[in-house]
Amino acid sequence: MSPVRGVICDFGGVLTNPLSEAFAAVQRSSGIPVAALGSAMARVAEADGAHPLFELETGRMSEADFLDRLARALEPELGRAVELRGYGEAYFSALVPNTELIEYMAALARRGLRMALLTNNVREWQPRWRAMLPVDDIFPVVVDSAFVGVRKPDPEIYELTLERIGLTAPECVFVDDTDVNCEAAEALGMTAVRFDSTAQTIAEVDAALDGSPPATSRGPAA
Repeated sequence: MSPVRGVICDFGGVLTNPLSEAFAAVQRSSGIPVAALGSAMARVAEADGAHPLFELETGRMSEADFLDRLARALEPELGRAVELRGYGEAYFSALVPNTELIEYMAALARRGLRMALLTNNVREWQPRWRAMLPVDDIFPVVVDSAFVGVRKPDPEIYELTLERIGLTAPECVFVDDTDVNCEAAEALGMTAVRFDSTAQTIAEVDAALDGSPPATSRGPAA
C-alpha cells in the first residue's frame, strides 16, 4: 500500500456546517416548500434536457439564469409569481465555518502533506466561500467544478485533482460528506472518509495517515 502523502477535501458540509441548514434557511426566507423546488428543478431539466443544478455547478449556466428559470418553473407550482433574488445571500448567511476542521487541515498542511480542495460550486459564489477560510494558505490546489466544467462524482474531476496535486490515487485521502462522491474516489483507489462529524473525520484521516484501515462511517448522503 502506498503511504498517504496528500489530502483532498470537500468544502460545503465538511469545512462548513451541514448544507441542509443553509437550504433550510433559503426555504424559510423564500417561503418556498422543498417539494416545490424539486418539482421546478425537474420541470427545467425536462425542458432543457439537462439538470439545471448540474449546469450551474459546471459553469454552463449563470446564477442569474438558473434563478430566473427556476422562478418561472415555480409559478405553476405555487400559483403565484416568484422572486428568487437574494438566494445566494440567504444561503451563505446560514453557512458557518467548521473552525476545528479547518484548523486540522491547516495543521496537516504544516506537516508537509499535499493539500487540495475539491468542490462542486457556483462560479459567482467563489468570492463568498473563499472569504470563509484562508484557502490558499491551506490548499495550494483548488479545483472548483464551476471553473473546470465537470463535477463530482465524475471521475474526470478526481483525475484532474490528482494531476494538479501531483500524487497517485492510493497516496491520497479524500474527505466528503456524500456517499456517491466517496464511492467515486474509492473506485479510483483513494482512501475515502465520509464526513459525519468533525471528531470522526479527524480520527479516520489520522488513521489513514498512520496506515491503519479507517472505520466504516457511511451513512445517508447529506
